[in-house]
Amino acid sequence: MTQIVAADLKDVSLIHHLANEIWPVTYSAILSQEQINFMLEENYSKSALTQAIQTQQHQFFILYDQSEAIGFMALHFLSQILRIEKLYLKPIGQGKGFGKKLIDFAATKALQSNVYILELNVNRGNNAYNFYLKQGFEVVKILDIPYYQFILDDYVMQKKLIS
Repeated sequence: MTQIVAADLKDVSLIHHLANEIWPVTYSAILSQEQINFMLEENYSKSALTQAIQTQQHQFFILYDQSEAIGFMALHFLSQILRIEKLYLKPIGQGKGFGKKLIDFAATKALQSNVYILELNVNRGNNAYNFYLKQGFEVVKILDIPYYQFILDDYVMQKKLIS
């Protein structure tokens, strides 16, 4: 049984652990180890996650398959857009429909709030780009974002929830 559960402060260690398991596998072919380490510390340290949850900067959700946490997602509402700020699955959870479940969950959350566009950024070298295309996302911008000493080379993708 698959379940998506809202995360809170008690889940910080779990999200931290998941990120540290998933990020190196996801990004080792496209980012330097230095950047992976920096991004993990900057965004997924226990203190960064605690702050994000406490300030409600992002609303985190954890995906469970049976009783095992296999991924997480963070959402952030803008005025007329729901941004998927983070969406990560363990390698064992990829290709099994779990990513689609998370996208569908985000779409439901958006529609419940009368928001009709999902948006996300994806690294231009990330294989997830093709997954997002299959889910109905389209590239709306190509960005090179200065981020500390790094450049984030991203696609901004959107999915319209109603035509």
